[in-house]
Amino acid sequence: MDLRDNPYKNGLMFAGFNQDQSCFCAGTKNGFKIFNTDPLREKESQEWPDKDIGGIRVLEMLFRCNYIALVGAAADNSEFSNCKVLIWDDLKKKTIIEMEFTSEVKNVRLRRDRIVVILEQVIKVFTFTSQPTQLNVFDTRLNPRGLCSLSPSSSNSVLAFPGLGSGQVQLVDLAATEREPLNITAHDSPLVAIALNVEGTRLATASEKGTLIRVFDVANGNLLSELRRGSAPATIYCINFNATSSLLCVASDHGTIHIFSLEEKNNKNKQSSLAGTSFLPKYFSSMWSFSKIEVPGGTRCICSFTQNNSLVAICADGAYHKFVQANNKKFVSEKYELFLDMKS
Repeated sequence: MDLRDNPYKNGLMFAGFNQDQSCFCAGTKNGFKIFNTDPLREKESQEWPDKDIGGIRVLEMLFRCNYIALVGAAADNSEFSNCKVLIWDDLKKKTIIEMEFTSEVKNVRLRRDRIVVILEQVIKVFTFTSQPTQLNVFDTRLNPRGLCSLSPSSSNSVLAFPGLGSGQVQLVDLAATEREPLNITAHDSPLVAIALNVEGTRLATASEKGTLIRVFDVANGNLLSELRRGSAPATIYCINFNATSSLLCVASDHGTIHIFSLEEKNNKNKQSSLAGTSFLPKYFSSMWSFSKIEVPGGTRCICSFTQNNSLVAICADGAYHKFVQANNKKFVSEKYELFLDMKS
């Protein structure tokens, strides 16, 4: 979550989860912090108080290991330039890889064997070695948000990113790039969110309209679920699957988090009683969330599930919220803390 325009003026410039959502990271004006998601605790903190680094605007962890990708916010050619990707070794407390580009880096994705760098209209794939070698280059539609999702699975190296058409997603198997990519026309309007599950078998997408979330089968591009967040347009901030891909959470600028069930049997989602009527719009056939959380203060946030399917929200105001399911549907608040104020 890019927070360079954070209205809370608390120094928080970025927030994001690692691949299995067991940790989250926070980029600040002076450095970065790493937290365990549940139970909440600060794991690492690295700051450069004597340097004007301009802030850390992108962080990408590699599960819970010591390698972290950093992108700074500085517009100049300094160490923390927005045109550089730094791989930080948190054991050695130093940068071990530096990669420089001719334009601003929008995002970075890591897996154990690859570094994926997202620029505004191109995605570059490198080996994850001490001297990275460029392996692939993929053209994309204009991608100012740096949308890209990379499967961390050892048995599935699928990469998902915006295609050349509006609302289109391109899927590439990095282990077999000679194959034709799979193109999915997910929405009519431009994409704002792309998320793969941990196994790399399911893809969830949202567009600028923000009313529908669609879930696809990565193997063939078939639509599996059409989920309705609401009828009014919204900006989607975050989509995440739970560990078993049976649940999906969606955070938006309406100050809400919607939780959907992806289980075909005993599906808990709501659906209109007119869903089977063929002459009515698709509005009535899509599935609605079975639970909705009102984020305190309506703050911008990212969300994820814990191992026991509680839900965690990391917010722009520096708040950590944990919600648990009190009954079959309703989620209630269990924990609130200001994570930026914590000390390890």
